[in-house]
Amino acid sequence: MNERGEDKLLRLARGGAPEVAAEPLDLGLRVRGLRKARNWTLEQAAQQAGLARSTLSKIENGQMSPTYDALKKLALGLDIPVPQLFTQPSGAQVNGRMATTLRGEGQKVATTTYEHELLAQSLTQKSMLPYRARVRARSIDEFDGWVRHDGEEFLYVLTGVIRLYTEFYEPAEMARGDSAYYDASMGHNVVSISEEDATILWVTSRL
Repeated sequence: MNERGEDKLLRLARGGAPEVAAEPLDLGLRVRGLRKARNWTLEQAAQQAGLARSTLSKIENGQMSPTYDALKKLALGLDIPVPQLFTQPSGAQVNGRMATTLRGEGQKVATTTYEHELLAQSLTQKSMLPYRARVRARSIDEFDGWVRHDGEEFLYVLTGVIRLYTEFYEPAEMARGDSAYYDASMGHNVVSISEEDATILWVTSRL
């Protein structure tokens, strides 16, 4: 994660209580913490993610930058959305905070099926995880099974037309202005069915 510039931090804090700038997140430490929270050995975590043990070890020790494919496998193995790999672990709630993310200035995280833009990244103890996503996938076959994770999720279509696939319901075709709220532990995937890549706003609770 790239460190934010001083003037950008000032813009984020403007208009409300000042926010202490978060330290850049160490992806390796974050992955190790998620693994240990599950009481998994390095070997067990590597098997869950479908990665070589040596690859996971190098990621945890900061000896390599994972590819988008590896990030996707890690998230699936840990049973979390990809953006949660780049968020600080939650802690005690802090009140009186605000963050503004200017257009196009969210942190970009891309996979083969989605391109995420993480929002409000200067807040480190959020109970919600907001992000904008460009939907690249055109077929459910592009996914390696269902995406599912703890919490609840809200989806709002910004542009284009999507098809929302869920584990227990018929696929739902949704256009600009349509929304869905669902249990995120239920398997779900989204594909674009318009000519252009659709864009959506996702808000995931961090239960």
